[in-house]
Amino acid sequence: MASSSRTPSNPPHNGNQSPEIPKHDAITSSDIPSFPNVSFSSPPLPARAARQLNPDEEDEEPATAISFQRSTSPTLALQRNKGAEYQKVGEQGIRNMHRFSLYETTSRFYLVGGDVTDRKFRILKIDRTSDQGELNIAEDEIVYTRKEMNQLLNAVDDGNKASGGLKLRCSAWGMLGFIRFTESYYMLLITKRSQVALLGGHYIYQIDGTELVSLTTSSSSRFKLDRDPEEARFVAILSNLDLSRSFYFSYSYDITRSLQHNVVQERQSLLQGLPRSSHGHYNQMFVWNHHLLDPASRSLINMNDWCIPIVHGFVEQRALSLYGRKIYITVIARRSRFFAGARFLKRGANDLGYVANDVETEQIVSEMRTTSFHAPGPELYANPAYTSYVQHRGSIPLHWTQDSSGVTPKPDIELNLLDPFYSAAALHFDNLFERYGAPVYVLNLVKARERTPRESILLKEYTNAISYLNQFLPEDKKIIYKAWDMSRASKRFREQDVIGMLETIAKDVIGKTGFFRNGGIESGTMALQNGIARTNCIDCLDRTNAAQFVIGKCALGHQLQALEIIMDAQIDFDTEAVNVLSQ
Repeated sequence: MASSSRTPSNPPHNGNQSPEIPKHDAITSSDIPSFPNVSFSSPPLPARAARQLNPDEEDEEPATAISFQRSTSPTLALQRNKGAEYQKVGEQGIRNMHRFSLYETTSRFYLVGGDVTDRKFRILKIDRTSDQGELNIAEDEIVYTRKEMNQLLNAVDDGNKASGGLKLRCSAWGMLGFIRFTESYYMLLITKRSQVALLGGHYIYQIDGTELVSLTTSSSSRFKLDRDPEEARFVAILSNLDLSRSFYFSYSYDITRSLQHNVVQERQSLLQGLPRSSHGHYNQMFVWNHHLLDPASRSLINMNDWCIPIVHGFVEQRALSLYGRKIYITVIARRSRFFAGARFLKRGANDLGYVANDVETEQIVSEMRTTSFHAPGPELYANPAYTSYVQHRGSIPLHWTQDSSGVTPKPDIELNLLDPFYSAAALHFDNLFERYGAPVYVLNLVKARERTPRESILLKEYTNAISYLNQFLPEDKKIIYKAWDMSRASKRFREQDVIGMLETIAKDVIGKTGFFRNGGIESGTMALQNGIARTNCIDCLDRTNAAQFVIGKCALGHQLQALEIIMDAQIDFDTEAVNVLSQ
């Protein structure tokens, strides 16, 4: 294949930028026996969500969902809601369900989903008697009131009295999807959650508990087959996966994408008269339940109404007071699901250009006098009190490995595939250009001098790769490459000198990429981040952490200045705002 076919193409424009907007410029114009009442503490109504939230206060809703409550009037059980005008999805019905109640009979599961107002409900019917390997789901597109849902469930209960009736299996906050090993399918549900952040009136939650439900005949059935040993082994492996650590979701905010992308996309959808653009258009790189959602996408008409994408990483929100004004700092770290793995076992890049330890970190600084992304006036999604900055870390995009079989604290580094066209690196940088635009600022912190060459082997090859790829890029889109032996510098010089060098690099980075500040298009107060800082060492841990912290601190100063909280973008390390980032 010709070498040029493996080089990065000219960086396309994406949702993080606007083709007409220069890098540093602001944007210019344009209702009987009762079933559980889906009455878990009602979630806040949209109007309530507009009030200011203290992220440190307890969640208003319980961690465990309360199921839909059924009424107890046997006389009304046979009544029919004659003349009712049912709503359907897409009319004035509901889209995303916020809580679920799972009921079961000997032959079917019934999943009742309720909306955020606890007034409208929908139902899924799942066949438990399907042949192995088949997922048989009937999605009812009718939107029911509480009374209508009671009548429907009571009718199902009455029709199954001979076999035990309709029983509540569990309640849940969300559905992660379906999975099959060697026999029948399983459904994975979120049973516990905790609120960790609030952005623009949208809650972000951490998963605290899950339940795996087998979609086969009930355990009391005499027809239940003995489980295959391999099936039991796979189920045990999945059960040992702790989804209560570092997995997050939101019902109404796309946490797989940056604030800038979400705001820009919403504005474009409004201008074109389209529905919410973010609904279903998630960044698949950060959707960790992607394989669970695949069977759902083939079986459900409106998969995104029922299933929730989850991200793996870190989300935390802190509030602080600066000069009498309350500021919220939200950090969202999204870990890529591509080429993910444990340290030493995953190194470098794969043939598709995906690198190990690929993490996108976003810091959002906002003054939420009102929580909405909207501001007073005719423009929507134009609240100028929201700013964000995104940076990236990832393993060096070459084909290299480390032998982890021994006990050596510093295993040898081996370049196990020499590619003169640097195909993996080309694909990797193509992806970065597509996601973030230009420039891509590479900060390489590996060692340059060693008695026994290890890291320096990668330094030389990585430098050659960048030089080769830059031949095919326009002058204003070339990859900016900064190699600095941070380890050697920290040994030779005082700590302040190392920090000082990092601050100099950080200022250069922010000056070239800018940061996102929301605002009005007509007023020209909106500015975009174009480009990304990509930092790496060998493990993408200590040295990378230090560098990203300093870059984040520099961006924080600019964000606070944009919010008119401080006059100068320079802030000291011993301030409360910077301490939030270090924690």
